Amino acid sequence: MPKGSTKKDANIKKGTLEKKVQQGAYVAPKSMPLSSEVADDWLGVKKPNIRHSTYEQYKGHVDNHLKPFFEKYKIIQVSFDAIERFKANHMENKVTPPTLRKLLITLGQIIKHAVRCRYIDFNPMPDVEKPKDLRSAEEKKKMVHLESKRLQALFNAADTQKDRVLFMSAVFTGMREGELFGLKWNDIDWINSQIHVKRTYNHRRFYEPKSEASKRSIDVAPELVKKLREWRLACPRNELNLVFPSEVGTPEDEANFLKRKFFPTLVKAKLPKIRFHDLRHTYAALVWEQTKDVKYFQTQLGHSSNKMTMDTYGHLMNKTNKDAATRLGRTIFGDNGSKMVAETKKEITPYGVTP
Repeated sequence: MPKGSTKKDANIKKGTLEKKVQQGAYVAPKSMPLSSEVADDWLGVKKPNIRHSTYEQYKGHVDNHLKPFFEKYKIIQVSFDAIERFKANHMENKVTPPTLRKLLITLGQIIKHAVRCRYIDFNPMPDVEKPKDLRSAEEKKKMVHLESKRLQALFNAADTQKDRVLFMSAVFTGMREGELFGLKWNDIDWINSQIHVKRTYNHRRFYEPKSEASKRSIDVAPELVKKLREWRLACPRNELNLVFPSEVGTPEDEANFLKRKFFPTLVKAKLPKIRFHDLRHTYAALVWEQTKDVKYFQTQLGHSSNKMTMDTYGHLMNKTNKDAATRLGRTIFGDNGSKMVAETKKEITPYGVTP
């Protein structure tokens, strides 16, 4: 027992240990596993049930961040205070808040696994405050949205018909890069002018979309339908029936496509170096400007929740909507509303209304 403990504390501790022994949950201090051992065990349990890319992300968290810091910690020593020290250490080393939040989520899952294995009694992670991203609002404002002239320059600079239609598809549908590489001709509904997103291609594998919301039907502009029809006649046949196959009929490799196709096209079009994902942001900005319908906006982008949409694109949505307010006034007051509007535009002074 720690120095200063009372007999009552000792009896409580004794009772707790006896209860654990009876339940088969007692782990002797010498046999208590290291946090790194629990982390490896957790990775082994997760691997068969998650995507390869997700597994690699978790493994990166464990190998590059959690193991180095908690190297000598037994799992029972990964307490609230220890986690706070981990947070402080990473913030001092300029780890961004979004990355640190992901690391804490992974650590929380590992500790939860330890609770299930009865190494420890509870998970302290719910009491740990996640770091706030004070820069997120400002950074979101820096999302690149290409205007129509720059989009035309991008399309015109494409070396091949396939690349041109691929860039157009990204802008006109907001599909992610992997969703475009995994798109097949039978995913296109020519009658209803829609594209059905059924899979994605990442890290040289086909996957189902991450969520049910990602399995979506995207409305397609007539101009894109026309370009897709033309490309279908020219597209080389491939066993996978891909809309945008590589030169040998296989799915495009992401890194190769960016290096050999996308970035050179940006240079040729005299455009700034942007991410391919910024074409999705461009789509989002254009669709919001046209619709102002949050639910439609959310479903077309494939977001699983309204919160995700607002967190990502809330800066696009005006906090005030003067047109809607004006229409509401006209609906209630009719023609009299115009007179009232005129009155509100007169300058109000301490001595009355200026004519």
